[in-house]
Amino acid sequence: MIPNFIFGVLLIVIVGLLILVLKRLAIVKNIGTDDLDALREDVSKSKQEIQSEVRASQDSTTNTLVVNIGELSKTLTVQIENMRAAVNEHLQVMQDSNEKKLDQMRQTVDEQLQTTLEKRLRESFGAVSENLEAVQQGLGKMQNLAADVGNLQRVLTSVNVYGTWAEVQLGAILEQILTSDQYGQNVQPHTGSEKVEYAVRLPGNDGNENKYIWLPIDSKFPMAFLDAAERADKEAEKSAIQALRGRVESEAKKISQKYISLPHTTEFAIMFLPTEGLYAEVLRQPGLVEELIQDHKIVVAGPTNLAAILFGFSEGFRTLAIQEHASEIKNLLAAVKTLFGKYHNSLELTQKQLKFASNNLEDAGKTSREVVDKLSKVEALPPRKNISGYHTAQRAARVPPLRGLEWWCRFQGRCI
Repeated sequence: MIPNFIFGVLLIVIVGLLILVLKRLAIVKNIGTDDLDALREDVSKSKQEIQSEVRASQDSTTNTLVVNIGELSKTLTVQIENMRAAVNEHLQVMQDSNEKKLDQMRQTVDEQLQTTLEKRLRESFGAVSENLEAVQQGLGKMQNLAADVGNLQRVLTSVNVYGTWAEVQLGAILEQILTSDQYGQNVQPHTGSEKVEYAVRLPGNDGNENKYIWLPIDSKFPMAFLDAAERADKEAEKSAIQALRGRVESEAKKISQKYISLPHTTEFAIMFLPTEGLYAEVLRQPGLVEELIQDHKIVVAGPTNLAAILFGFSEGFRTLAIQEHASEIKNLLAAVKTLFGKYHNSLELTQKQLKFASNNLEDAGKTSREVVDKLSKVEALPPRKNISGYHTAQRAARVPPLRGLEWWCRFQGRCI
């Protein structure tokens, strides 16, 4: 609509200029009707030619723009698809790599834990088995020793020798069952106290491994009962039994007063009787064992019974050692847990970054679709004339009139 209006205005201006020029030259009256018709026809033809050229130029420009937009849209679509495929491939590679690393780490941790546990358990059970075999061998030797008590009684003649033999037997039992750092000989629990023959070193209650308390063990060997029994003297045996009860109570009181000293020792001590017969006779005394425990905190033990007690202590020591190793394993697991927590946080951060990249890809896809939609709308617009062709049309429109004037000048034989 606007180009037609412009062309109309231009034609009116051109015609007006022609009329003014013709009037000024005073030749308008002499122009014939045929010449005016020819001039008008030339102007009309020039107008039609200009309109045709402008329309053709506009159509060509529109077609070129549509083709370029279509090619640009295809190029953008292909590039976006390639970018999406590359990003998806990269994300898949990262995911596969992370899964492989997780599997390798999990397998490594499992292997280390399994190896450590198997090694520690194997060592612990091996040590327990060896100690059990040693105890069995020791019990066998003790039985053989008990069988030879009669011969020893004939060899040993004094009370002092009997006591020394009981002390040696007690030391042998301790040596067979416990290690050298788990008991002591001629131990003085604290400064100013008397020394006890043997004492078992037990862990203290303050949690410090350098602190410990002692369990006193003293050996006693009253021979009056055994002598009466060997002579088969009933009266002497009866009086010896009564004397045995008093002797055991007296020795228990001495042990309690001399060696029990809290908190350096335990609340009780052990009286060791070196023969099973003597130990059995003490057990036969009504209420004697209970009185010794309640009144004097003394536990009576024979060779077999003492071995069982010491074996229980030995197992307790091994249990403590196993607990210490279990604490090390717990610390290792805690460190692995901390490391795995850091790795989990790293995975979460990677997941967030991947999610952020995926959102950016979705936004880019939306933007590309919006661009394609807008380009499609541009393709659907109706053909429009190019306003920028105004000056070109104006210059082209001026040519025919000038040519007409030149013709008119030649026709009249003069020019302006």
